[in-house]
Amino acid sequence: MDEMIEVRHLSKSFGPVTAVDDVSFALGRGEVLGFLGPNGAGKSTTMKMITGFLAPSSGTAVICGHDIVDAPIPAKREIGYLPEGAPAYPDMTPKSFLRFVAAIRGFAGAEAARRIALAVERTELAAVLDQPIETLSKGFKRRVGLAQALLHDPPVLILDEPTDGLDPNQKHEVRALIAALAAEKAIVISTHILEEVDAVCTRAIIISAGRLLADSSPGALAARSMHHNAVRIALAQDDLNATAALMRLPGALSVEVVEDSDGRAIMVFPRDGKSIITEVTDLVRTAGWPVSGLRVERGRLDDVFRNITRPAG
Repeated sequence: MDEMIEVRHLSKSFGPVTAVDDVSFALGRGEVLGFLGPNGAGKSTTMKMITGFLAPSSGTAVICGHDIVDAPIPAKREIGYLPEGAPAYPDMTPKSFLRFVAAIRGFAGAEAARRIALAVERTELAAVLDQPIETLSKGFKRRVGLAQALLHDPPVLILDEPTDGLDPNQKHEVRALIAALAAEKAIVISTHILEEVDAVCTRAIIISAGRLLADSSPGALAARSMHHNAVRIALAQDDLNATAALMRLPGALSVEVVEDSDGRAIMVFPRDGKSIITEVTDLVRTAGWPVSGLRVERGRLDDVFRNITRPAG
């Protein structure tokens, strides 16, 4: 794997408080990493250290072969960074701000204009290019921040809550953009939105209290959920015997009646996450229950997230 980010034993303390505690991981070209954790877990602090905006107490990050501590300028040339809150000069317009960013990135003339136009197209900013940034909605401000991160077409993108403040359509557009860029870049996304991890990430890291607790693919993490391989059965009419009969299946750990957005149903949870669908369908067929819906759950990241980050005791 072509490693583009190497995080080596990063730690950061603020007085007696340890915000990040010995975090290490590597990320290669084509990977999109979802960086997850509860509020105060150390996500933004880690990102600030990777991008050189905050000096680590110990450890370092290497970006495309450049150490962010020992060689910050060449390392930062390889990074597009969307920080928390997407700060920008409020009295500037998006057009003037992107011209400013192009200039400090070393672009001028036709090349600067080409790069600005591409960033504007990718983030759909054309409608607000000449409005002061301070008058823009939170969503448009976020897109201005994303445009400046993309302007120099960096191989590494570090995006802190990239869809914060966007409406559902805008979130879909940004996720599609990330997916389109992913093949040639290494991308780290900090997010609270677990559906975002499912939508665009090839890998997920969970941290809590500054420590890395899990590092796997979203699918492998979801497989640790109690809902992995659970079977949801919706009956066309209530059958009082169904729950008891399902509970007697050898592979069933527990059975619950649930009410969700899809209506009322019976959820059969398997032992050890093993497939129980054959046992369930055989029973349904034998019993002749009128089934209006049946599906196998793939697992839920929110289950796993809560279990991993729940404080001990």
